[in-house]
Amino acid sequence: MTTSAADLRPSQGIGWRTPLVIIICGCAIALLSFGPRSSVGFFIQPMGRDLSLGRDVFGLALALQNLLWGLGQPVAGAIADRFGVMRVMVVGALLYAGGLLMMRYATTPLSLDISAGVLIGFGLSGCSFNLVLSAFSKLLPTEKRGIALGAGTAAGSFGQFLFAPFGVALIDNFGWQSALIVFAGLMLLILPLSLALATPPATSANVPVVEQQSFRTALAEAFGHRSYVLLVLGFFTCGFQLAFITVHLPAYLSDRGVTAQTGGWVIAAIGLFNIIGSLGVGWLQNLFPKRYILSVIYLTRALSIVAFISFPITTFSAIAFGAVTGLTWLSTVPPTSALVALMFGTRWFATLYGFAFVSHQVGGFLGVWLGGIVFEQFGSYTPIWWLSVLFGVLSALINLPIVEAPVARPVAQPA
Repeated sequence: MTTSAADLRPSQGIGWRTPLVIIICGCAIALLSFGPRSSVGFFIQPMGRDLSLGRDVFGLALALQNLLWGLGQPVAGAIADRFGVMRVMVVGALLYAGGLLMMRYATTPLSLDISAGVLIGFGLSGCSFNLVLSAFSKLLPTEKRGIALGAGTAAGSFGQFLFAPFGVALIDNFGWQSALIVFAGLMLLILPLSLALATPPATSANVPVVEQQSFRTALAEAFGHRSYVLLVLGFFTCGFQLAFITVHLPAYLSDRGVTAQTGGWVIAAIGLFNIIGSLGVGWLQNLFPKRYILSVIYLTRALSIVAFISFPITTFSAIAFGAVTGLTWLSTVPPTSALVALMFGTRWFATLYGFAFVSHQVGGFLGVWLGGIVFEQFGSYTPIWWLSVLFGVLSALINLPIVEAPVARPVAQPA
């Protein structure tokens, strides 16, 4: 009698951790963790006025956040793969809450870099949707995995939809200081929710023989695989565009006479329509090649930016841009994560997806940082918008040659 990978998974039909409970708790974590960081752009202007800090200062702090989120992701993923997801999520949530609380008391560029940059960045690497997707891949059966990955990504977008107008309302009625304290308290809800996503430590007893691969061998295999490298390079563009838009779009709209409330609804529209996009892509990737889906997403995003910046900005055009952008926002994540699992299996999924996410966040670092620098130097975001268009077209082309198949591994022969 042989033992399959499914036989070695934790039993889902016994106890309280059914697939539905795992998906609901994971989606709640993704919602909570993605909400505050997607609303941070609304703090730039009120904090800048009160603390006399320029957009380049905020740009650097939030660029650090994106970079450290990315750099911390492979480390958090490796620890989660080895010792279980729950422990990493608890530490990440505490760092996230601490960063938001310290940000409320920040008065200098350095304190802003440490709070909004270092603490929140490393906190996100430990409790964001990346780890949720890893837990889904490890805990859920294959037939539920595709839609669960889409749901987990969509939940993060729903967090953006909820937290954008919620954050604006808190700032307008109670001040940005109180808003940050409320956000910090909400992050502590991740602690009990993470119990549902607990994965067992990896030992030779609970890892299938086919997946008993060392950390170093897994990395060498991945970075020697052409399709993985192309996937990682394409993911850079996603981070560049998303981080730039998240941080600088509210200020860009304000500069053109759009109210903060309308800006809040634009960001909310991105989150709302990304629910449709993420769930839709989670379903479509079972019908069409994932590389083609990714190419269409990147090209659509580039064309929408061209249309947005080429015509006068109105309330309608801003919300329409938010809707179109939302459809392509995080919809890159389900096919990207599914391709990683397809190529290399789930043993080192969190680690390998984490390295792909490093590329994403390096792009995010440059998008946020260059956005602040370019605006302070030229008084305009136009060069960064066009750079986003160029990256979108290049990523649409880069994803086309990806081969969607498990990596070829030598099979041990009997003596």
